[in-house]
Amino acid sequence: MSDRSSEKPLKNESPLARQVETKAERKLRAQRHVDRTIWLGLGMMGLIGWSVAVPTLIGAAIGLWLDQHYPASFSWTLTMLIIGLFIGCLNAWHWVSKERKEMEEEQEDYSE
Repeated sequence: MSDRSSEKPLKNESPLARQVETKAERKLRAQRHVDRTIWLGLGMMGLIGWSVAVPTLIGAAIGLWLDQHYPASFSWTLTMLIIGLFIGCLNAWHWVSKERKEMEEEQEDYSE
């Protein structure tokens, strides 16, 4: 499709024809970015996995250290593991909601 945004509109071109052409250009632009969304999705899965796993493992490591140096009637390892898991889930929720908001904004841009 030719780049009509740089051309002057024809005198007898209706507003409906311009609107249809604009929407068609947006749709073609969105279709060109489909492969990026697949990789973006895979990257997001990895990001979410690491954002949960890393705080959980750090919590477990801190808990092991606390169990060795400050023994208690409860398990520091289990306590810190649960805290790390909770922090990781909050972190993942933050990333997902941020990406979702950005994707919704992109869709609004394309649908106009």
